[in-house]
Amino acid sequence: MSSTIWSVDDHLEDILASVRPLDPIELQLPEAQGCVLVDDVTVPVALPPFDNSSMDGYAVRVADLAEAGEDSPVVLAVIGDIAAGSEDLPTVGPGQAARIMTGAPLPPGAQAVVPVEWTDGGTGGGAATSMLPAGQAPEGAAGEVRVYRPVEEHAHVRARGSDVQAGDLALAAGTVLGPPQIGLLAAIGRGTVRVRPRPRVVVLSTGSELAQPGEELTTGRIYDSNSFALAAAARDAGAIAYRVGAVTDDPELLRAAIEDQLLRADLLVTTGGVSVGAYDVVKEALAPAGDEDVPESNVDFRRLAMQPGKPQGFGSIGPERTPLLALPGNPVSSYVSFELFVRPAIRTLMGLDDVHRPTVRALLDTEAPLSSPDGKRQFLRGRYDAEAGRVAPVGGAGSHLVAALAHADCLIVVPEKTTSVEPGAGVDVVLLG
Repeated sequence: MSSTIWSVDDHLEDILASVRPLDPIELQLPEAQGCVLVDDVTVPVALPPFDNSSMDGYAVRVADLAEAGEDSPVVLAVIGDIAAGSEDLPTVGPGQAARIMTGAPLPPGAQAVVPVEWTDGGTGGGAATSMLPAGQAPEGAAGEVRVYRPVEEHAHVRARGSDVQAGDLALAAGTVLGPPQIGLLAAIGRGTVRVRPRPRVVVLSTGSELAQPGEELTTGRIYDSNSFALAAAARDAGAIAYRVGAVTDDPELLRAAIEDQLLRADLLVTTGGVSVGAYDVVKEALAPAGDEDVPESNVDFRRLAMQPGKPQGFGSIGPERTPLLALPGNPVSSYVSFELFVRPAIRTLMGLDDVHRPTVRALLDTEAPLSSPDGKRQFLRGRYDAEAGRVAPVGGAGSHLVAALAHADCLIVVPEKTTSVEPGAGVDVVLLG
């Protein structure tokens, strides 16, 4: 491990300078969800592509209903049914109406749609609440409908192009494709789309003391929470995450595990084994001193001016020079390090322009001053009240306090040269939600 103390900003800059967006690929729409659009997408045809009804009712001419009223309904001759998808449309002439369903094209001659609730539904009785089934009309309705209200032109009609016009920009390059965006692409007829794929992130925990949740916890062992938390964080960042069960403190086993995972990894993340102890397996397996054993390993282990998360590793491994980030093993250190370094790397692989969590200013909500080590940037867990513009610390500063992390929704940032922050002072807050 180098004797140089790295700043948080320099370490992050080094990482992002070494990570490149993944190459674009063409994907079917279901597989493109969560991916980032590479090119602008324009609308080839107007949406909707034709005037259509927004209600179940009757397609009519406006002039025919000018005198319609509750006590003086206008009687129109029903000339047929128009369902969604209909192609052979009747022409509505004076004194006529066509039953029309929601989404069906407005027929020639019609100028508006009267909701069925404004009519007797063709039954000869009072106001209807629904349309008669197609098999019962118009014959079962004697071919007539009584309309109790006048209607304005284009009422209850979705006009052609009222959603988007042909040639409009549907989605801009850089858009993350969520469900509404996938729906829009399908609506304009796009079956495939050119995107940058979601990065494949492999998370490995190290430590002979780690047991898997559900196993019996024997003396001296703890449950592996890091791999679960970091895999979840990778998915939250937009990646496809693969979690590998804890690897024991054996450099050969770790190297073999990493080699096995390289085929499915765009980014490798390890947690634990990067400090200065006698069993820091990641350092032993991947540091430059091990280059004879791993000639394609180029991982630099560093000390950062931050708390928590001082020991860090970054570099590349394998024939494809797959990026690898080695994070400390303490749960809070691991998670804070992920947010600061791994998440931006994932977002960079995705091809996004904005790779960082949003940062806001807030007033510190404490009863006593907060202390912070000189020369280190401290990241404290906190709860942010957006309405009040205040933030309160959650739990202590210990890097093992995972319970407090679960109740935090932000990180309070204390700069390197600040050793004390008074109650009510303004601080930077990194929002995690």
